[in-house]
Amino acid sequence: MSVRQLRLSLAICAFSALAAVSLGASAGGDVRAARRDAEAMKQKVAAINQFAERPGKQPRRTMVTESEVNAYLAYEASQQLPVGVVDPSVTILGTGRLSGRATVDLDAVRRQRKATGLLDPMTYLTGRLPITASGVLTTRNGVGRFELESAELSGVPIPKMLLQEILSYYSRTPEKPGGIALDDPFALPARIREIHVQRGQAVVVQ
Repeated sequence: MSVRQLRLSLAICAFSALAAVSLGASAGGDVRAARRDAEAMKQKVAAINQFAERPGKQPRRTMVTESEVNAYLAYEASQQLPVGVVDPSVTILGTGRLSGRATVDLDAVRRQRKATGLLDPMTYLTGRLPITASGVLTTRNGVGRFELESAELSGVPIPKMLLQEILSYYSRTPEKPGGIALDDPFALPARIREIHVQRGQAVVVQ
């Protein structure tokens, strides 16, 4: 299972990836603990993928913690992120709610589109800025959906339309040139049936 798929299935799909907990602070506080968490997550990703290839008769549940996901993003996934996206992290708030944070290069987004006028906010957004998004993830029968609640750019609330533009730019692939749409349901990878989001952790059910 790819890093992109994992982030999507955990609703790091709301924004690649989607945090109130600072990744840098976590790693800086205890590098050894963070690396242990990253290794633990790496092993869990491998086990999830292995089960998908050879599923058993009984459902398989894998619990992942917020610290494991964030350490994995820092130490294992950084080279696989889209160019222009750095320092992603997630906060697992519980009862389906998630929050994500990343620093994005807005110059790259602005260059690939035409401004619609002086009131177009993208005309004035430049450089690398932190963006956050919070919302609710629901999953059922192998399909997930993310309902956006709020989004901010450098601490300033932004409309959903602007977040969608940024998300579309950074989630484009040859197979999906328009990128990910916030409101679209998405298939969960690796035979994942459901993801139960609890405070500080999530349980992946295959």
